[in-house]
Amino acid sequence: MILGLGIDIIEVDRIQASYEKFGERFLKRILHPNEIAYCLSHKSPAPFLAARFAAKEAISKAFGTGIGAQLGWQDMEVVRKDSGEPYVVLHEGGQKLLQERGARIVLISLSHTQNHAAAVAILESA
Repeated sequence: MILGLGIDIIEVDRIQASYEKFGERFLKRILHPNEIAYCLSHKSPAPFLAARFAAKEAISKAFGTGIGAQLGWQDMEVVRKDSGEPYVVLHEGGQKLLQERGARIVLISLSHTQNHAAAVAILESA
């Protein structure tokens, strides 16, 4: 059963501008080290950074909390299977919310173009 649904879209240029202005500090605030390494491994990292930003916003919406006291940027991580399929790993606050909601998994889908990145997240029950 679906317990929550979230969607987000963001302009790639907005994330690029934040990265250029704040550099590593920006990346470390919103991403885990593996996410940073993956995104920066691409010739043009901005669309990949934006997709992960959108994913975390979508996940927070699926939980119904937004990003804040209950669910922070570092409570969520977007990882890739060998096939390339993205999946969500929840840490601390994310794991706590998952249990509180009686959920078992957060499903995620990402998409990006040169200009926009989007993500959809579904919170499913146990």
